[in-house]
Amino acid sequence: MSDLEELKIPLDVPRSARGTYIENYNAITRSTGRLMLFAGDQKVEHLNDDFYGEGIHPDDNTPEHLFKIARKGKICVFATQLGLIARYGLDYRDVPYLVKLNSKTNLVKTSQMDPFSNQWFDVEQVINFRDESDLKILGVGYTIYPGSEYEATMLKQAAQIVHKAHEHGLITVLWAYPRGRAVKDERDPHTIAGATGLANCLGSDFVKVNYPKKKGYESKEMFKEAVLAAGNTKVLCAGGASVDVGAFLQRIYDQINVSGAAGNATGRNIHQKSLEEAVRMCNAIYAITIEGASVEEAMRTYGGK
Repeated sequence: MSDLEELKIPLDVPRSARGTYIENYNAITRSTGRLMLFAGDQKVEHLNDDFYGEGIHPDDNTPEHLFKIARKGKICVFATQLGLIARYGLDYRDVPYLVKLNSKTNLVKTSQMDPFSNQWFDVEQVINFRDESDLKILGVGYTIYPGSEYEATMLKQAAQIVHKAHEHGLITVLWAYPRGRAVKDERDPHTIAGATGLANCLGSDFVKVNYPKKKGYESKEMFKEAVLAAGNTKVLCAGGASVDVGAFLQRIYDQINVSGAAGNATGRNIHQKSLEEAVRMCNAIYAITIEGASVEEAMRTYGGK
């Protein structure tokens, strides 16, 4: 590597916390500057839609499946809510965690009310939990919805969370999804680039966004705008709904090696599989993201070879 050798510590990280920040950044990126985030926050965001039904392996019917994957598969960090970590963390102490500080369900649609995901816990509570539980908590995450009529509240919460997290040397990831009645196209590449730039203005280390879509254009080329707009905030792409393994791995490869993204945040394309297959999927994604593997090499990893 090494991005870590070139790491510029944000100035809102106090001198007393710089060592912790570097240690956490090193741990969460495996000293590569890239991040493979295993997303488990859908237990709230999508309720049980992602965990039970046609095309979903029975292993995924219970929440502990997520923790088993996080322990056995190659990942950088497992992101989920504090309550879930509190319920299962005792048996999964070796898992690296990122605590999601806000969440909302998918029951209330945008047509009824613009999205607002209120903060559940503050950073100080996470620090206290980390110290009492002795778990490996490396960072915190928070979702913002630019374009929502409630964006002012979410932006203020996000700014305070990033600042306070950095004061304690924690790494921050902002989920940034343009959404609301004022947003005409959530997947517009220019709008997504605005969201990554917003995360940079909020001081976040990483920002997770949806992959852009525009008829007649290559997403991997359009995504470059979002990476440039983010400046020195690193961009992660959401995995989205489950798709063919080969196509998914190719998309991840293109996002990193063509568009310039720094990694990915994947949930359904991992956890909707059996434990054994989910672990192989983690290892394949990790191979591309962290180890610099080709799609062909990652497919061999997925195949257990």
